[in-house]
Order: sequence, then C-alpha cells, then structure tokens
Amino acid sequence: MKLSDEVQPTEPICKPTQNHLDRRGWLRSLSALVTGAAAGAALPQTSGAGKRASEHASPKAKTPPGTRPMGRNGLVVSDSKAIVETTAGKVRGYIRNGTFTFKGIPYGAPTGGANRFMPPQKPKPWAGVRTALRYGRTCPWSTFVVENGDNAPKGDEDAFLLYRGNEQGEAGEDCLRVNVWTPEINGAKKRPVMVYMHGGGFATGSGNEILAYDGENMSRRGDVVVVTHNHRLNVFGYLNLAEIGGERYAGSGNVGMLDQVAVLEWVRDNISNFGGDPGNVMIFGQSGGGGKVNALMAMPAAMGLFHRAAVQSGSLLRLGEPEDSAKLAAAILVELSLTSSQHDQLQTVPTERLLAASRAVVKGLGRPPGLRRGTLWFSIRRMGWGPCRDGKILPTHPFDPAAPQISAHIPMLIGTDMNEFVHGVDNPDAATFAQEDLEKRVREVFGEKSQAIIQAYRREYPKADPFDLFSAISTAGVRQSAFVQAARKTALGAALAYEYLFTWHTPMLDGRPRAFHAAEIAFVFGNAALCDNLTGGTPEALALGGKMCDAWTNFARHGNPNHEGLPNWPAFTPDKCQTMIFDNECVVKNDPEGEGRRLVEEA
Repeated sequence: MKLSDEVQPTEPICKPTQNHLDRRGWLRSLSALVTGAAAGAALPQTSGAGKRASEHASPKAKTPPGTRPMGRNGLVVSDSKAIVETTAGKVRGYIRNGTFTFKGIPYGAPTGGANRFMPPQKPKPWAGVRTALRYGRTCPWSTFVVENGDNAPKGDEDAFLLYRGNEQGEAGEDCLRVNVWTPEINGAKKRPVMVYMHGGGFATGSGNEILAYDGENMSRRGDVVVVTHNHRLNVFGYLNLAEIGGERYAGSGNVGMLDQVAVLEWVRDNISNFGGDPGNVMIFGQSGGGGKVNALMAMPAAMGLFHRAAVQSGSLLRLGEPEDSAKLAAAILVELSLTSSQHDQLQTVPTERLLAASRAVVKGLGRPPGLRRGTLWFSIRRMGWGPCRDGKILPTHPFDPAAPQISAHIPMLIGTDMNEFVHGVDNPDAATFAQEDLEKRVREVFGEKSQAIIQAYRREYPKADPFDLFSAISTAGVRQSAFVQAARKTALGAALAYEYLFTWHTPMLDGRPRAFHAAEIAFVFGNAALCDNLTGGTPEALALGGKMCDAWTNFARHGNPNHEGLPNWPAFTPDKCQTMIFDNECVVKNDPEGEGRRLVEEA
C-alpha cells in the first residue's frame, strides 16, 4: 500500500498529521522545550581480538551493572597508548574501564571566513600524534527563549536532571569534530557503528551537550563503536544564499546536513582502525537529531554510508521550502544593514553579530502555535533554521507524501516519549492541575469535540490525573507523526519498521517530570547510573536501561531490536500499529491511544 496526498492508509490511526519538531537546544536556560536524559546499565567488556584496553591496564574485578568504576586501574592516559591512525594523522585518546575514548577529532576543516556557508572541506593533515582527550568546539548558538503560558520552565530542575558533570567545550567555527568510544583499536574485529545525531532542532546543541550522550557504557555493553559529533547549526548551517549569491552559494541552505554526510564519510574512511565496520553503520538521533536522521534518509549523497536508522521524538516529515529560507537570508541582510550585492560580507561578519541578527530574525517569525496537536511543536517554517528541499542536495521531503524510495532498504526504529513537551519539569503547577483546568484548556482548542477527546483518553488511561490527560491530549500529534512515519516506511515493502513509546517516570522531584521530552536518551546510551540525577540509580531504572540499550545495539547489529530481555517485539504494520511500551514492565500494545489520536487529528 502506497501513501500519497490522495490515498491514505485504510487504518485511521496512521493518517498524516502536520509535522512538528522541537528545538531541544533551547533547554539550557529559560527554554520552553525541555530535553531529558535517562538511564541504562554498563556491563564489563566482552572479549575480542586486537588491541584492547586490558592490554594497557592491570586486571580488575567485574563491576556491577550500571556502574562506572573509578580509581587507579580505571583510567589510563599515556603518551604511548590508545593511538590510532586516521586519514589526516594519528590521534591519541585514553582508556577508561576497558573502553577507548577519543574526543574532538577533526572530520572537516574550520568553517569560518571563506569557508562559511560553503560545503565542508577535508581537515588539514597534521604531523605527529594529535591529542584527542577533550571535546572539540561546538557551533556557536544563541539561547532562544520561547514564550509560552502553558508550560514554561524556569531552568533549574532541567539543569539538575540533565547536565551534572558534563564537559561543555568552547564555541567556535572550527566545530567539525567527532568523538569515538570503542572496545578495541587496530584489531581485526569489525563491530557495528552507532552514529548519534544530537538534539536542539537545527539551531542549538552539541554532541556533548548533555551527560547522557557519553558513549562509554553503550560501547562496552553492546560491543559497538559509538560516534557523536558537532556540526554547523542555525545561521551557520542553513542560511540559504543561493537566490542572492548564485552558484557559489548553491548549497548554503543545507551545509549543516552536508556536515552530517561528511561525518559518515569520515566513518567510512576511518572507523575500521577504531574497531568498527563501515559496512554496518546505524544513525540515530533524538528530537532535532531525529529530524537530521530523516533528512539523511532522503539525501542521495548519504546513500551507502549508513544501513540502519532510529528516530527518537523527531519524526519530521517535511523540510523547509527554498522560498522560506531565502526570505530568512534576505531578512538577515536587512538586519545587518547590508544590500544583496554585499552578501559576500556575511563571511566576515563577527560571529556574535551574526548570531544577534539571527536571533532577531527568528524572533520576528512570531510565537509558536498553541495546544493543537501538541504544545510548542515546530515545523521548519516556524522554527526558522533547518534544511530545505532544494531539489538537489535534498530533492524531496523525507516522509511526505511518502517515505523516500532511495532509502527503502534501510530498517527503522521510531518512537516518542509519553509526555514530550507538556510535563512537570520546572512546572510545580502540574501537581495542582484540576479537572476544571483540563476541561477548560481542551475546550479552548477543540471546542465541541473536547468532551469526546477527554472521554477517549480517560478510557485509555483510567487512572490518570487531569494533568496526565492534558499532557497526553496535548502531545498526541507527536506520537501521530511517529505512527505516520512508520506507516509510510512500511508501505514501501522493502524494510521493517519498529515502533516504541517510552512511558517511564523518574522518581526524582516526586515523579513530577514524568516521561518528558528526551527522557529516554540515557536509557538508550546505557547511562542509568551515570545519570542518577534523573534516575535515582534505582534497580528498576538500571534494569530498564539495560533492556533499552540492548534493543538499540541489537538493532544496530541485526536491524531487529528483539532480545531475550524483552517480550517479542513485532514489526509495525498499519493495521495493528504494534508498539513496544518501555516502562518498568515492558509490553507490546496494538494501536495505543488509537481512538483519542483519531479524534484529535480530526478536530
């Protein structure tokens, strides 16, 4: 069954929805889009050939799942160990608890000056051994404050839950850097490679922004190679000057996505020396990172560079249009008092001034839409910065009106969090939200349909309090987009899709945060103990984290997330919409919220 504008699936649960994507990078200060980290467990390293960390450290006892032991034998930093050859020169990392770590390796040249708004270039080779002990620079980005009367966080609880002890790094246009975690270097074994795309919409964030992105535990537990990276964002990655500047700037509106392709090319050319298999690469990302995964699924230049894909709370079905991004570029020139003939001067405008202009232009787009289909969701048009369907780098929208044929053979893992953007983080009023508040707020948006919607969700969640029902109704469109994406992927008939819903509630802050946006990330990365500010380090969190980490690493290895720790997880079909529910008890449910989501979609 094919999906198009005219023909929709016969099952109403999978009808298309207006697509939205959050701007998760606004979370660090007074953001209205809250990211989360969750948790998983670490296991001792598995055996394998080649130079493993055990050759460089004294033997140590096995450690309990979910811990990362420190001490004399836990960390090895040496001038003569953990050295790997790359295409640009040798790099030296360090070894911790049986895992090799390399941070801040250049995969591209600096992007400032004459390289600003240009496709990424190869890094300049270096002599000797370059240290790779700390994260590299991040793309400059501003903190955008989204005004919202529904659920505007103050920031303290968000920071507590997400950022403890993380390295942030400096900002700068020399930001094309990768980080690698691996159980083995310079050996014969080739492991699955998992390349993570960070969140923050297409405007903010970095590959080391939150603590949950640390890849050590996932690498060790899953016997995989984990890669995170930084790339160009916002005005630096998506300023479309093609109409103003001609052929020289033909790709400027999508250079942020070309950076992602450059990362995958670096993996293809280098990852074997880090113990990885360039023929088995999975890309996965959350929120804006999920949007980047979707865009890569539709990019001809990316084909052949990855073989599995996972989208976490980022089912962006449509990209921007060239005319919209061209209007942004024209507005930037006006904000900087430049004429169209002076567009080349944009390459020399100081970073902070360019960011200030970008902030002013995006603010001028107006406030985001309200509750309908989810509070504080953004299309690319509302978000401002993001890739555009230019007919060449991105010939089509990734999943509208159908899934991309060029990546039909790539299996997908797709899902969302229960409470996404309407939750209790930095929102103590959630505890006092009453039935009359629920009815009033839903009626303001859905009018005469409001009671039917509330009743449908009450039947779905009979024990839920009024705020939980309000959250479910408000965020129904996020889940709907994920189901639409899975249905369109499945309709191609070439590769399977697997759907999930994360519903686990943190015990911290009396459970008020709920399953908020990005609360699954650290579970996926195997970091339940590391991120105990969120999880409390409870046995339940460690167990769930192990199950989720194993599902993602199994999907990377086989294209199937099933393992013995989970009930059988069937592939998605539009008639049943089979969905794995991740919680203290993991179960498979068909068509979750089907009646309620249909009513919300039709309202």
